[in-house]
Amino acid sequence: MEKNLTNGEVPIGFAMALAQNMNSMQYFSSLSPDKQRSVIGRTRGIKSKAEMQAFVDSISSIGI
Repeated sequence: MEKNLTNGEVPIGFAMALAQNMNSMQYFSSLSPDKQRSVIGRTRGIKSKAEMQAFVDSISSIGI
């Protein structure tokens, strides 16, 4: 059974930033699980709320 990435695998800061940007949330949700994990991996080095929001705001527009 495949794990649901919304059950504990998504860092809370990333989830909160996604909740504030519906376009990015929809884009992220449309990705395959492997691509979602790749995007999540890129969030690991983000240290501030502003940096996380900027990253989330960019994911739907640049098509990560």
